[in-house]
Amino acid sequence: MIRNELDDGYLATVENHLTELKFRKGVLLSAELGDWNESTKLVLRKVPNQRQNWLGRILGKGPPGYTFHLAERDEAGAKILSEMRHRGISRVAIALAESADHVLSFFRMLKTELAFYAGCLNLRDRLVAKGEPVCFPEPVRMGERKHRYRGLYDVCLSLHMQGRVVGNSCDADGKSLTIITGANQGGKSSFVRSIGLAQVMMQCGMFVGAESFAADLCPALFTHYGREEDATMKSGKFDEEMARMSGIVDGIKPNSLLLFNESFAATNEREGPEIAKQIVCALLEKRVKIFYVTHLYEFARTFFDRKAGDAIFLRAERKADGARTFRLLEGEPLETSYGEDLYRRIFCPDVLPGMNDRTV
Repeated sequence: MIRNELDDGYLATVENHLTELKFRKGVLLSAELGDWNESTKLVLRKVPNQRQNWLGRILGKGPPGYTFHLAERDEAGAKILSEMRHRGISRVAIALAESADHVLSFFRMLKTELAFYAGCLNLRDRLVAKGEPVCFPEPVRMGERKHRYRGLYDVCLSLHMQGRVVGNSCDADGKSLTIITGANQGGKSSFVRSIGLAQVMMQCGMFVGAESFAADLCPALFTHYGREEDATMKSGKFDEEMARMSGIVDGIKPNSLLLFNESFAATNEREGPEIAKQIVCALLEKRVKIFYVTHLYEFARTFFDRKAGDAIFLRAERKADGARTFRLLEGEPLETSYGEDLYRRIFCPDVLPGMNDRTV
């Protein structure tokens, strides 16, 4: 585009116009007389380029028109002529300013876009230097319900860690609902964040932090994450969650991607699962793709018992000694999230697994 539209010929033409617009030979205007002998229809004219030798200037005819000279102290006349000059060149000045803004805005946008690509290259170099896999994703048409990935990891988490991040793999083609359950601090939130990051990076034309990634395009991506308590005490936590969910519902479109993380857990075990179930069912009817991280067992179990063909269930892996692998494997929801592991680690760090805490 620079070569075709801003070549040397174009720049030479601009330079010539700018030289003429300095009006070193004065300003040539045409005008008409109005009803009260005021000047109207002022038009800037191009000064003819008539170069004559000294003999031609002496013997040549004078200008075809009338000439008047302004007295040295005629301030009113000088002001009138100045106003006429400004009115005559105003349209040219506006066009010049618009042209300059157009060229400058092009280079500003080019600078912004190049900065984005430079940032992509820097991010890729940083990840590759750590040994993290990167790949170009495979986007498919909107609504095809494709979501297949191998070695998918949270890019932001990788940038804040010294070592590599554990990746996850799954084939969720044809699935509209993915429910993630399992042990506390098992990597569930990081996983759902990696899903959202990969979708955004793919639709930006970027690479993705994974060994391979394929997904259908979505018109919008929404997140519903838990937040801190309202410091102003104007509303409770559950009230705030519902208000945000209402705003999402008002703006969401079919085939959008919605990420839930511990939503609707601020109420009791009976109401929370029922509210979550009704909202998720309504969204699925509107063809919204959902990833839902939850500790609400009744909610997850309800969808699992239905044996719905468009749902897949992932569970954070936990070893027998309580260690977390940060991998998510397909599995049915469990009644426990192994919160006792955290209790032992924080309050009873010297207790071996399997021992009775009350005897220590």
